[in-house]
Amino acid sequence: MIKILANDGIDPIGKKMLEDAGFEVDTNNIPQEELLEKLKNYDAITVRSATKVRKALIDATPNLKLIGRGGVGVDNIDVDYAKEKGIGVYNTPASSSLSVAELVFAQLFGGVRFLADSNRRMPVEGNTKFNDLKKAYAKGVELRGKTLGIVGFGRIGREVAKIAIGVGMDVLAYDLFPFKPELELVLGGGIKVNASVKTATLDEIIKTADFITLHTPFVDKALIGAAELAQMKKGVGLVNASRGGLIDELALVDALNSGQVSFAALDVYDNEPTPREEILKSPKISLTPHIGAATNEAQERIGVELASLIIGHFKK
Repeated sequence: MIKILANDGIDPIGKKMLEDAGFEVDTNNIPQEELLEKLKNYDAITVRSATKVRKALIDATPNLKLIGRGGVGVDNIDVDYAKEKGIGVYNTPASSSLSVAELVFAQLFGGVRFLADSNRRMPVEGNTKFNDLKKAYAKGVELRGKTLGIVGFGRIGREVAKIAIGVGMDVLAYDLFPFKPELELVLGGGIKVNASVKTATLDEIIKTADFITLHTPFVDKALIGAAELAQMKKGVGLVNASRGGLIDELALVDALNSGQVSFAALDVYDNEPTPREEILKSPKISLTPHIGAATNEAQERIGVELASLIIGHFKK
C-alpha cells in the first residue's frame, strides 16, 4: 500500500478521496528536524509552506516517489533536483487564488479606513478618548476611482484585478512574462462581464499607483526597497500576500514613519515564523500570519486537486 505523509495537513475530503483509492494517509505532523529519519517510511509527502523538502531530505529518503504542494509556490521544494531523481512534484496553483485575492481586498478596505490601528486603540482608549479617536480616523478614502498596481499578473493577480474592477478601481498590471489583459468577471446571479486591464511597466506602477499589491515568486533581492518606496506617490498603500522578502521591511517601516507610505498590509514576512519586532509593533501595518489561502473553500479545493493529482500519478 502507498503511504502518504500529509505533513502540513490535508482537507478531509481530499484525505477520503485518497483512502477510497487505496492509499494510507498519515496527517500527523513530523517536525522538520525529524523528517530525515522518519520520511523513509513513506512513499509520498504533501506539504504547505511550513515543511521544506530540500536536497538533503530527498537524498535521505530513497523510497520517496512524489512531493505534493498544497498551494501555489514551490519555493520550499528543490523541484529540479527532485525531478532529476524521478520524483513527481505537483502543486495546486488555481485552488487558492480567490481566497488570497479576497484577503488583499480585506486589507485594502481596512487600510483606507484605519481598521487595524482603530481595533488596537479602541479597546484601550475608546471609553476615555472617543472623540480624539474619531478625529484621528476621520480622513479615510474610498477605493473607487483610485489606481491599483498589480505586480505579478498570474492567477492570483488576475483574481485581484477582477475584484478591483468590480469595486470601480483602475488597474495597472505588470508581469515579467507576456499576459492577456482580458478578464471575465462572474458577478452575482451568474452574470458574466468581459473587461480588461491596462498593462504597465514596474516603474510606471511604482510611480503612479495609489495602491500596490505584490503577487510574484520569491526573489533573492527585495523588489521594493528604499529607492522604490521613495519614488512612489506620497500616501501609497502596499499589500504583500505573496512572498516574504519582496519588500525591504526596515525600509518600509521608515517610509511608514515618514508618511511616504500611508499603510501596509503583510501576510508574509522575511523570517517566518518569527517576524521582526519593528514590523509587529508598527501601528501602520495590518498583520496576518500567512493565511492567504486559509479559507474553508480554498482548503477543500486544494485537498481535492492534490488528491486527484496523487491518484493520477500512482494509478498511471
